[in-house]
Amino acid sequence: MLRRAALIFGAAFIVAGLLGFVEAVAPHRDPGGDALLFGIFAVNPIHNAVHLISGIVAIIVGLRSDAASATYFRVFGLIYGLVTIAGIFVGHGLLLGMAHNPADVACTRSLPAQRCTSVSDPFRTTRGTRRITPDRKATGS
Repeated sequence: MLRRAALIFGAAFIVAGLLGFVEAVAPHRDPGGDALLFGIFAVNPIHNAVHLISGIVAIIVGLRSDAASATYFRVFGLIYGLVTIAGIFVGHGLLLGMAHNPADVACTRSLPAQRCTSVSDPFRTTRGTRRITPDRKATGS
């Protein structure tokens, strides 16, 4: 389940990152000169690269395991949460070199909650199964 979620998030981030480079999809400019993806989200090459990297990492972990996907969601949830908090204070302009506006804050605000709270414990098992935990103890019945 987590692997599939990572693959979906990865594909979405890659599409968003690529679309940020397409002039027809981001034709409008904000007062700072940054492109507006779909006329709403401020993007620039650095912002697009961050989306592409996030997507590539998500696809890599999605192809590996549920545990790797869980770690991805926790780490990137924390990172996007910090970016959201910083974005609230920045408002409009550059944030760590990335174009940023209030629409970005609204969009990224939901990502950490989805990523951190939807992650199930990779060592949790269902009744009647046994699994070796990281401390090498068998669990389950």
